[in-house]
Amino acid sequence: MSASTSRLIPRISSRAVFRVPCRRSYHHVRRAPEPPSAEVSQLLASYAAHPPQPLTLGSLVAFGQPLTPESVLRSVSFVLSEIPKRLARRARALETLPFIVGTNPYVSKTLNAYRESFQFLASYPPVTTLEENTSFTAELSHLVESHRNDIPTMAKGFQECAKYMSPTQVTNFLDGAIRNRIAVRLIAEQHIALSQALETQKHVGVTSHYGIVDMACSPAAMVKMCGGFVSELCEATLGATPTIIIDGHQDATFAYVPVHLEYILTEILKNAFRATVEHHYKVYGTVSTRPVAPVTVTISPPPSPSSPFLSIRIRDQGGGVSPSNMVRIFSYAFTTAGRPDSDGSDGGPYAAQHVGGSAAVGGGTSAGEGNLFGEITGKGVQAGLGTIAGLGYGLPMSRLYAKYFGGSLDVFSLDGWGSDVYVKLRSVDQAGNAQL
Repeated sequence: MSASTSRLIPRISSRAVFRVPCRRSYHHVRRAPEPPSAEVSQLLASYAAHPPQPLTLGSLVAFGQPLTPESVLRSVSFVLSEIPKRLARRARALETLPFIVGTNPYVSKTLNAYRESFQFLASYPPVTTLEENTSFTAELSHLVESHRNDIPTMAKGFQECAKYMSPTQVTNFLDGAIRNRIAVRLIAEQHIALSQALETQKHVGVTSHYGIVDMACSPAAMVKMCGGFVSELCEATLGATPTIIIDGHQDATFAYVPVHLEYILTEILKNAFRATVEHHYKVYGTVSTRPVAPVTVTISPPPSPSSPFLSIRIRDQGGGVSPSNMVRIFSYAFTTAGRPDSDGSDGGPYAAQHVGGSAAVGGGTSAGEGNLFGEITGKGVQAGLGTIAGLGYGLPMSRLYAKYFGGSLDVFSLDGWGSDVYVKLRSVDQAGNAQL
């Protein structure tokens, strides 16, 4: 063998060795999810065939009025009957996605999580004593926590599969997934809260809470809490932050689920704060001593028992949203977050869905591993949705949360000046049997 030939061999071998692992890695990541066992598949089909019992606002608080050992045991029976039906339907919906979407590791991870939780609850023995309920509640709490990042995990999967589904298909699927998730978490967290309240009610005394429902929820207090959280994020990220002015009926209270209101307010304020500061820098420069314009929150209580809606308006001076972007602000994944080169002209403040940096999607780890998405701070949002800033899900999800109880969320923009967000929320105690 000549010297010139021998010198070629290492280069050829090196190139071959380089290509083969890449090809194998690709097929490994994109493999189809393992099908469930025949027993689990049959159980899934059985539960999915039975529509869930409609969840009403009345039924949400009924187990806590009054709160007794018997009402808690009725609540756990409701949990074991209704949550598996909803999990089965979501698992079936994921299974019917286009094959290439279903093989995405993030989508596959979510499907496996639904199947595992469904199997656990569908096969759980009846709970007939408070001691058994204590054990079940601990396991249910762990199950709820294990699903905290389902939505951002699916978000990453759909981002990677955007070319295989139309925007309308993605929106319809995610709307259904998020509504289902809200129902499951309401049922589970209500039972957990009632179980804990039963154990502590002798020490706590009179309270306005019926599980996760606060019959005297204060929007002003929630605005102050969420505003403080967002203000810290904005100051640390952008170097400045607007103040919050609360006007209207600051002493108004109504019956609502505080964690839902917290999520809605946090997402809207994140948008308003970021838009206000960036517009301020654009108009006056980053070294100006001129104060940043405030964000004004106006609270209007329900005008009468026949109109059980509390209204909140969040007004900013963040430059508004361009007409071309207004039609897309409620589209999933419509965002300019994480694009430092953007001048805001291709997204606008409500396209941004971002304060404090993008979520650590992937984070250098393999798909399917834990800790895909860290909280912006240790506090996080109590709604258990994790931090999904930068994925463009904040505003459409906030609207779903508002609409879930029969309310609404609307955005009005004065292009070049600012935006108003109007949130109408139905008071739980006056909603009767409105289906969720």
